[in-house]
Amino acid sequence: MSFDRIREKLNILADAAKYDVSCSSSGGTRKNDNKGLGDSHSSGICHTYTEDGRCVSLLKILLTNHCIYDCLFCVSRKSNDVKRAAFTVDEVVELTMNFYRRNYIEGLFLSSGIFKNADFTMERLLLVCKKLRLEQNYNGYIHLKTIPGASDELIKEAGLYADRMSINLEMPTEAGLKLLAPEKNHADVIKPLDFVQKNIAQFSADKKLIKHVPKFVPAGQSTQMVIGATPESDKDIMYTANAFYKNFSLKRVYYSGYVPISDDTRMPVLGTQPPLLRENRLYQTDWLMRFYGFKVQEILNDANPNLDIDIDPKLSWAIRNMQHFPVDINKADYKMILRIPGIGVMSAQKIVQARKFGKLRIDQLKKIGVAYNRAKHFITCVDSPYQLKDYQGTQIKAFILAESQSKYLKTDSNQLILF
Repeated sequence: MSFDRIREKLNILADAAKYDVSCSSSGGTRKNDNKGLGDSHSSGICHTYTEDGRCVSLLKILLTNHCIYDCLFCVSRKSNDVKRAAFTVDEVVELTMNFYRRNYIEGLFLSSGIFKNADFTMERLLLVCKKLRLEQNYNGYIHLKTIPGASDELIKEAGLYADRMSINLEMPTEAGLKLLAPEKNHADVIKPLDFVQKNIAQFSADKKLIKHVPKFVPAGQSTQMVIGATPESDKDIMYTANAFYKNFSLKRVYYSGYVPISDDTRMPVLGTQPPLLRENRLYQTDWLMRFYGFKVQEILNDANPNLDIDIDPKLSWAIRNMQHFPVDINKADYKMILRIPGIGVMSAQKIVQARKFGKLRIDQLKKIGVAYNRAKHFITCVDSPYQLKDYQGTQIKAFILAESQSKYLKTDSNQLILF
């Protein structure tokens, strides 16, 4: 292959892929048991992070940035005047293997613009996976994008070779999607998500009855929503995410702050900063729903349709529900301890274990890892100082803000107040 031409393609198609953030490699369990190359079970690379904090690196590219659709929020839309390129199947396979052998990567994230039609594109993505697995004996991590509208047969076969599959919801609501991509609809995303989920369940059930059952999307499915391109509230976004978690057992929902790439009047103007702070607050809310036992309705509702910019959603909830506080840290159950600002999952578990041996004091809480300057407003322990007056939630918020500074506030985004 021509080195200069491949390098040019790589520059174009890697740059076009950077807007897709749904590339966590957590959950892969494919082991190297046939003297092949790679092991997705032991991924540990750079540029993306697993749920347990490991840093992993994937070759993240598009098969092509040619596309038949004209989505206003997408850099690869057909009306955009950008350089176009396309890899052949063999080029992607060779790049992946060469990068892996040089220890540059330990996994592949492969997506594509849709050229000709959905099945034509999906066939080529599938062929890349098959060649890597069957011809190159590659056992490393593969994250494959499901193409909306592709046939069930192609999607099912792809699930036998990919570790994770994902399909982008694009916009949080159908109305937002129709505004910027009238050719698309959420039904085309829901159908393959549902199909893959049912097959995951079926393969899991078969495994209980049959000794040797092939892996089917062992790292599960994920999706991504673009945030800030359309005027949805945080409530709209998180209610959609919650529904997709419940209905399709997704491993992750990703929130991608919109980077202005079009001068269309329906979207934020060019030069507007991406809504990084809002994106961060949405991820914090997502974590509360998945790991802290919060229901989405507790955090966002008609009375509070948007997240507080100044403070994290857990602290915001606590300030709105001061009737639950202060909590006696030596008596509260684990679920309530998780709801205390300044206490994470690991710290809550340590508190429950440590108090079996005696009542906890302030210095012990600090050693456990509790952010005491935040938590002190919501807890009592053996040596808590006596408080003459009960502070209101707004006063506690002011105290905490005076003691801390968010790294995001220096580059606050005007996009937060555009709509």
